Amino acid sequence: MTVTSLDKDLDHLTLTLVADFGAPVERVWRLWADPRQLERWWGPPSFPATVEEHDLTPGGDVTYYMTGPQGEKYRGWWRVATVDEPRTLEFTDGFADEHGAPNAAMPTTANRVTLTERDGGTRLEMRAVFDTREQMDQLMSMGMDEGMREAAGQMDALVSAG
Repeated sequence: MTVTSLDKDLDHLTLTLVADFGAPVERVWRLWADPRQLERWWGPPSFPATVEEHDLTPGGDVTYYMTGPQGEKYRGWWRVATVDEPRTLEFTDGFADEHGAPNAAMPTTANRVTLTERDGGTRLEMRAVFDTREQMDQLMSMGMDEGMREAAGQMDALVSAG
């Protein structure tokens, strides 16, 4: 497992994952930049993702759905804020309804991904910031922290495969 730490900071309403990979920054960046690679790790292993739209530019959107074991679909979206390829990516992540429209009844998170060279490989830091403690508690109860840990494990398998 590549996860170095997973820190829940209730005072600052953040969840921060740090993971180390034995691959160059440019290789780890492709996990975000290539929608086919993103599909292979975004979401839990038992809920594979399908990316429908992938515009990784400031103001761009990424839309996707995850398919559950019984065929149920869970939709989500990103609104890309900043991109500094291959080092940083900032986006808002949210849930969508069955038509792909943002679901205002569900929380969103502001995310910052940072990739840095470290010991011949790459350190990934992914920080999610919540608007309120209630929203943080809601997403934690849905398994967001374990989902981030599982996603990092899937990322590790992809970068190891080349």
